[in-house]
Amino acid sequence: MPTDPQAYRPQMTIMQLGDGFYDPVDAAAFPQTILRFRNDRAANEVGLDALSDEEWLTHFGRFVPLPDTLPRPLALRYHGHQFRTYNPDLGDGRGFTFAQLRDRRGRLMDLGTKGSGQTPWSRFGDGRLTLKGGVREVLASEMLEALGVPTSRSFSLIETGEALERGDEPSPTRSAVLVRLSHGHIRIGTFQRLAYHRDEGGLRKLTAYVLRNLYGEDNDDPVRLLDLVVQRTATLVARYMAAGFVHGVLNSDNINVTGESFDYGPWRFAPTWDPGTVAAYFDHAGLYALGRQPEAIHWDAMQLAVSLRQISDAEPLIAALDRFPEHYQRAVTSAILWRLGRRSREHERDRALVQAVERALRGTGVQIERFFFDVFAQALPASYGAQWDDVRAALDGYEPRRARDHAFWDGEPCAMLIDEVEEKIWAAIDRDDDWQPFHAKVTRIRQMEQALGDCPFYSPLITVRNRNG
Repeated sequence: MPTDPQAYRPQMTIMQLGDGFYDPVDAAAFPQTILRFRNDRAANEVGLDALSDEEWLTHFGRFVPLPDTLPRPLALRYHGHQFRTYNPDLGDGRGFTFAQLRDRRGRLMDLGTKGSGQTPWSRFGDGRLTLKGGVREVLASEMLEALGVPTSRSFSLIETGEALERGDEPSPTRSAVLVRLSHGHIRIGTFQRLAYHRDEGGLRKLTAYVLRNLYGEDNDDPVRLLDLVVQRTATLVARYMAAGFVHGVLNSDNINVTGESFDYGPWRFAPTWDPGTVAAYFDHAGLYALGRQPEAIHWDAMQLAVSLRQISDAEPLIAALDRFPEHYQRAVTSAILWRLGRRSREHERDRALVQAVERALRGTGVQIERFFFDVFAQALPASYGAQWDDVRAALDGYEPRRARDHAFWDGEPCAMLIDEVEEKIWAAIDRDDDWQPFHAKVTRIRQMEQALGDCPFYSPLITVRNRNG
């Protein structure tokens, strides 16, 4: 059990919202609990790193409640647009909020699940997660964290011993339950549900809850909430772009109002700067392709504005929404400069450099990770040729923000391409129960994170006062 009262700070804040926002549920009883991944550095931030493996399995495989936090798991209610079609039949269908804790910085954090069993919102699903899906989510979240993208963190992955039937992968396949550590699970779709039911009281309550508990602001102004969400989601998608990441399913029920990415299903890291790269095989129109992600998330933010219109005048909401492009341009410039290993100079020069990089990557087909690896904190190698002269000129005069003095730079770039995930990492697990390539990849990702250095925009731009209760 957690023993350090300074580090372990349990909460039950979400219960302030009341029964209309969630349903108490029970976890599935799994035939096995085999620990495959535990994130001790994340656990340290919420005072749970001292748990033994058996205690870990008890809480995150059998879901015995942690002390002094939620007495039962809560499946949250929400709606959302899925590929621009409104769906009022959503909600946590194979996951729940298991616990709330304060981290060492005082932020309210959720431990949420994926694959923990059926809930009232499962519809006809089995509420389970494939082991392959869990492995993919760990890899995606670790890579995004290393690249400075605000993301939920894969906290635990436990194999559960069930044989699952799936239509989109060879079956039967192995099962797992994943636990995420995240700064809240309130979605744009949570507001949409209340607006759908014309629940103005619920909208005001949820607005106040988010502002006070997730943004640390003592007000309940819906315009202020939208302004913050627009800033945070614009920043999120800018960092997606700098990472070459395609989420795949940017539905409004998958957009967290703190601008923290989560729920990694059919993700991809684009090998080259191709705006048409898609992640989901069912995204036939390319709605959520790499180059359309800023448009997609701006559209989702618009749905929050539409929902808040029930409790606010339209004009200030429109003004806040219209600032999305400005926030995005500044954020993507900062994110790409960080990946280049350069200190900012002034906005127009920075923007010109970023535009030159984007043009050259798109026009030459150079691999994204290869380019950023080669240019980090040093001159662009001569081998890149004349097509890169605009980038060379734009880089002139920029100071490195960090030296290439980490052992990571002595090797090769750390990419996360789907062929490696499928043909090396997952194939070894599936065929031989060999977890070495998986753990080696996580280690390599964390080496890259250390080499890149602290990201000035990774920590959520949310200042939360330490609160009791």
